[in-house]
Amino acid sequence: MKILILLTSHAMLGESGQKTGLWLEELAVPYLVFTRAGAEVELASPLGGPAPIDPKSEKVASAEVKAFLADPKAVAKLHATTKLSTLTGSYDAVFVAGGHGTMWDLPTSADVARQLSRTWQDGKVLAAVCHGPAALVGVKDEKGQSVVQGRRFTAFTNEEEAAVGLTKVVPFLLESKLTELGGHFEGGPLWASHVVRDGRLITGQNPASSKGVAEAVLDAVRAAKR
Repeated sequence: MKILILLTSHAMLGESGQKTGLWLEELAVPYLVFTRAGAEVELASPLGGPAPIDPKSEKVASAEVKAFLADPKAVAKLHATTKLSTLTGSYDAVFVAGGHGTMWDLPTSADVARQLSRTWQDGKVLAAVCHGPAALVGVKDEKGQSVVQGRRFTAFTNEEEAAVGLTKVVPFLLESKLTELGGHFEGGPLWASHVVRDGRLITGQNPASSKGVAEAVLDAVRAAKR
């Protein structure tokens, strides 16, 4: 089983002057779920090299985050992500980790749109958590339509964005944007784990959803291999 985890390369929170990047829990938890299941995991980002980490996510280190940071192989991958445009292999699934950085670079990246569109059109599993679904903005299905059109999804909600005070900082509201593209949004309670699976499209609402999304990815990949 080969799984690609896509990370942001964007490190600044708009014009706020604050640092951002990936939310560490949303990388660490899925990485451990996948590798403990025997999957081969590669980390990639639009620019390659070290992926920026939101400093706030380092202050709330869970047991899984600590385990990830204690794994030299995992940390080495994080500090030397593969440049997305250079990937040549195929993957059973692509998982997009969240963090506010994703809102700036992943929706506008031609490389992201190309990789994720190919993943979907090849019949593979496409997953994202929290702000990770921002990567779906430019992704097309086999009919040339948005991959979320007519499909159920979840993501960091407008209400959660308001709760963290960043509604006017982010370039768009993720729930609203994907709904405008034809997706059917399904939200759960604020900050609680909430996972939506619509066939090969798997999305999670917030950091607490990371484990549930990763486990759903494994289930979907295994089902496809039967």
